[in-house]
Amino acid sequence: MDVHELRQDIDRWAHDLGFDQVGVTDTDLSNVSQDYREWLRQGFHGEMSYMNRNIKKRVAPHELLPGTVRVISARMNYLTFPAPTEISDPTKAYVSRYALGRDYHKVVRRRLAKIARKMVDKAGGTHRAFVDSAPVLEKPLAVKAGLGWVGKNTLVLNSQAGSYFFLGEIFTDIPLPMSQETAVAQCGSCKACLVKCPTDAFVAPGKLDARKCISYLTIELKGSIPIELRPKVGNRIFGCDDCQLICPWNRFASSTTIQDFEPRHHLEDVSIIDLLEWNESTFREKTEGMAIKRVNYSQWVRNLAVAAGNSTYSVKLEKVLVEKRTEMENRNDSNVVEHINWALCQLLAETQNR
Repeated sequence: MDVHELRQDIDRWAHDLGFDQVGVTDTDLSNVSQDYREWLRQGFHGEMSYMNRNIKKRVAPHELLPGTVRVISARMNYLTFPAPTEISDPTKAYVSRYALGRDYHKVVRRRLAKIARKMVDKAGGTHRAFVDSAPVLEKPLAVKAGLGWVGKNTLVLNSQAGSYFFLGEIFTDIPLPMSQETAVAQCGSCKACLVKCPTDAFVAPGKLDARKCISYLTIELKGSIPIELRPKVGNRIFGCDDCQLICPWNRFASSTTIQDFEPRHHLEDVSIIDLLEWNESTFREKTEGMAIKRVNYSQWVRNLAVAAGNSTYSVKLEKVLVEKRTEMENRNDSNVVEHINWALCQLLAETQNR
């Protein structure tokens, strides 16, 4: 078997399947192990207990899949239309760009699995695809594979593609030639992402306190969003893109060719009121096959309540909130009821201050 020829085949297969860049690295992550453990020790992972499990496998890929000697790291652009630079309309609900279409876990992993099968057919061996679904430190692996550098906003940045892309990996026991070039960090003195963060979630350049991050608050957190952070969440109901929207490197972001990532149900431009009118059945139907299913209906309504409280008062908005409160009271969902009550108080206070 010619590993150099196989590497070229992998690049070609990946391109044909919609990937925008592929790199190969070894399994040595000793340079990030201490930093990752310290991040956990400080509790910055919040309620994401899974990040504190299988640490040995995270920092040593060959422990996760015995026999692994190389990691193929691939990136796939997901931007389907120009991202705004500001979230300006408080009556609209903002969903993070990555979650507007089909669930990326399914799209990216299915295509990586096809590459893995082609590798088996051509060279045998053991290969396994991962997409944010196992204890894998994908960002350090992507950096080592030459796909970019970790910016001050903790995202992988690429000088030709910005940061609007998904990452996925194939662990393999074939000693493929490794990528020779690694990207040099090019954030320089720029602090735009750190300043722009609505909740000041960055405790230092490249270090995120997830407990204050809006993506964590609207997706990972199951309980109550802290009252002091609610006004800062604004109208973001699933994730947050602020540190990407402001990043100068995203001027070079390219649109995707993957139709699966096209927005569904007009979620790229939808009002808070329209989404509050969804019942649980509608929520389940509309979000089927989307990353939004990461949250349950209770979290969805909770997030919309916070967005409504940060919106502009209207008689209709008050009406749908009161109706939604009755629905959640009938479900004995006291947590969401409390968020709706908070929203109503915010809106009524706004009318009084006019």
